[in-house]
Amino acid sequence: MRSWLIVPFTALFATSAHAAGPEAGRFSMSLSGGADVPLSGDVHDGAVAAIPDLGPLNPDLAGVDAELRIGARGHDRIYDLATTFGVEFAYAFDDRSEIFGQVRQTRAGEGTVQVGGAYVPALATELPVYGTFGAYEALSAELGYRYYFGTAGSARPFVGARLGATRTDEIRATFEIPDAAITIADAPFYDSGWAATGGLDVGVIMPVSDTFSVTLASGVRYVADLKDDDSAIGGLGLASINDTGSRFSVPVTLSARWDF
Repeated sequence: MRSWLIVPFTALFATSAHAAGPEAGRFSMSLSGGADVPLSGDVHDGAVAAIPDLGPLNPDLAGVDAELRIGARGHDRIYDLATTFGVEFAYAFDDRSEIFGQVRQTRAGEGTVQVGGAYVPALATELPVYGTFGAYEALSAELGYRYYFGTAGSARPFVGARLGATRTDEIRATFEIPDAAITIADAPFYDSGWAATGGLDVGVIMPVSDTFSVTLASGVRYVADLKDDDSAIGGLGLASINDTGSRFSVPVTLSARWDF
């Protein structure tokens, strides 16, 4: 029975001796998928704004003033884990280095958090303010360089760096003060637009055959500030809260790679 186990493993290691990976003049294509974990960066900043009359927001509160106290909220609190998938093409200079181009989609569903409070002097109390933010959807196009360690034909660690641009779709938000029956629905918050992006990679490539391998990778990604839209919140004195949107994250991806 042992011979039946030894033969397949012997064949696997024999194949791995000439396994996929960077080789001078060789191209490759990879399909990847995984998760993108937010590390830092705010979806909106904090601000304090006086509202002399709540009447335009709720006629029953005409003549009542309030102070909006909005706190900063990060990508981790609003969107948490994002999914990511992409396609990559690479060209190897030799068996240690290659350049690559990658197109990647990142998406996180809408999120709802308490964004702050509205202090109402007439009631001597602060009412909670909630915000629901539309899905985060971003398309990245990047170029990069990757360097491999170890011996060709075996599992090999690598490091890499990338630069490019990311187009983030429009994000709209709904703000609510339930205790005051106030809702600002579907307000523009970020316009769709492009922002600079970059990152550093670490990972390992694991051979399966002479034309196919699997890569496990992580690292850090950065997307610069998004394009703000103050048309709905500017009149409330909150125009500064969306002068941000940048994002640092840690991706964890698994890739299937074909060399040809």
